[in-house]
Amino acid sequence: MTRVCRVVPDVTALERSFDYLVPDDIGASLRVGTIVRVPLHGRRVRAWVVEDGVEPETDPAKLLAVHSVVSAGPPADVVALAEWTARRWCGPRVAVLRTASPPNNVRDHAPAIVERNAVAITDPTNDVERSADAIALDASLSARAVLQWPPLVDRRRLVERLIAPAGSTIIAVADGSRAAALVDSLARRGHRALLLHSDASAAVRTRAWSDARAGHCVVIGGRVVAFAPVPDLAAAIVVDDADEALQEERVPTWHARDVLAERAARAGAHFAIVSAAPTTHAVVQYGEPLRPPSDVQRAGWPRLEIVDRREEPPGAGLYSPALADALRTVHSAGGTSVCVLNRRGRVRLLACDTCRALTRWDRSGAPAWSVGDDAARVARLGEPETKPTVCPHCGSTRLRTLRSGVTRSREELSALLGGVEVAEVDTATDVVPDAPVLVGTESVLHRAEVRRRRPLLVAFLDFDAELLAPRYRAAEQALWLLVRAAHLLMQRRRDETRVLVQTRQPDHEVLIAAHDGRPDFVVEGERARRRVLALPPFVALAELSGDAAVLGIALDALRTLDHQAAGVVALGPLAGTKEARALVRAPDADTLADALAATLPAARAHGRIRAVVDPPRV
Repeated sequence: MTRVCRVVPDVTALERSFDYLVPDDIGASLRVGTIVRVPLHGRRVRAWVVEDGVEPETDPAKLLAVHSVVSAGPPADVVALAEWTARRWCGPRVAVLRTASPPNNVRDHAPAIVERNAVAITDPTNDVERSADAIALDASLSARAVLQWPPLVDRRRLVERLIAPAGSTIIAVADGSRAAALVDSLARRGHRALLLHSDASAAVRTRAWSDARAGHCVVIGGRVVAFAPVPDLAAAIVVDDADEALQEERVPTWHARDVLAERAARAGAHFAIVSAAPTTHAVVQYGEPLRPPSDVQRAGWPRLEIVDRREEPPGAGLYSPALADALRTVHSAGGTSVCVLNRRGRVRLLACDTCRALTRWDRSGAPAWSVGDDAARVARLGEPETKPTVCPHCGSTRLRTLRSGVTRSREELSALLGGVEVAEVDTATDVVPDAPVLVGTESVLHRAEVRRRRPLLVAFLDFDAELLAPRYRAAEQALWLLVRAAHLLMQRRRDETRVLVQTRQPDHEVLIAAHDGRPDFVVEGERARRRVLALPPFVALAELSGDAAVLGIALDALRTLDHQAAGVVALGPLAGTKEARALVRAPDADTLADALAATLPAARAHGRIRAVVDPPRV
């Protein structure tokens, strides 16, 4: 009988499958997931086998044959997961299959089965270890669990307790250095730990991918680890789901948290999220967090010093006396200070010199609104406005624009500290200079070399830019920055830690949560607001962008679909400086995926359009 397989070519612009004959000489090594080479339009291209033994749609005599087997590819269950991911996040399946495949070619043979070592965990010796054991035991009683663990406390024991005693465990850790450190720690404890992180070389990742096929292991890596080819998944763990590095930036914009949750559900495996500040999405979708006792939780957060700048004189500038004193104290002690100043986007804050209130103004053309006015924020999406000249609170015309870049801040800090060396750190910095004071964007918080210096102080020069950012996730993203600051200080005792925040919003829930060691306080507020405003995770959201004419075709198609009865709403378009944008909202992810799948292909025939599902920065 003629054997026919169905393949997906590795061609991004060609989102369809084709049928090919399977020659007898390669039939034994071809299965679902195998990477092959096939003839297509006069050339030979790489492709993935997505179905085998299919009934061809055309006469078998007209079919071409698979040319050769190239490499082992993702197993059948991961191929199915890739198809679900591509549809769920409205993107090409090829992009997901590339992520799920080894960087280099791997021989397509059955891997040798490796017996898993028996690892004995020592008895707890203190309250922290007893707390870790207790909440890990509670988490094991349910299929899905969210565990809230304070940022200053070592979480390696907690993560190890969540590893399945049999089968394989996948652990997603966004930070490459922390993933490698966890691999080393577990290997010393006797686990068969593999590193599958994008920070590692292609050779290391290929070897780990190949070894993972044998099962009976712990695979640790970034978001790509969600597609690790383990055949016996028993547990999946996501560490710090708030880290944006766990979400793919390119379409499809899948998140490792949700992909691993789906994979665990399909395999009947246990799923857990471990984070100092679980996101609202994690809590709503996967359950209320399990927490250690209040004394462990409180002691696990750094000391937070809030500098209230509302009563300072108009010409005070960016640097308060409290900040200057803190920097001088740390420098005198021979320690390192880290200053964070984010200036992403074009949003500006306007400060009223009369009533001290803040007003936001987006110079890209979006309208201004008073800080805290959620109703106006939603209602006034529309025509561009010029810079406000009158304070909406008191009518004063004394409005100041608060702005200062990182480079300028480095020069001013050096002068303020009497010539002390201040180094600038951003995403383009290759090597962090050996300076006593570092100033940079939030990327400075992600640098392993900065963490190894064990800073004494982390200061946020203008935290209002984070608290009042014009995006619906601003509060939890601001709290995540404070968690990252705590991670820089986690090798020190709490009485040695110091996080200084300059703000004109000292009573903001984010600062209260970090000061009291209660991250759930932010989730409570976010959950209430997002439910009322119909924002994720209570709805599914997608951002469409592209040429105005093409976007208009897609929006017209969406508005004429029967999906409107199911609650699909198109908002926009909003004309920007480079391209038009719009939002599509649906009651759930499946409904949104169906609506986009029914409308976007026809629109793309007319030009470029990009769909970002679960946009992180709207």
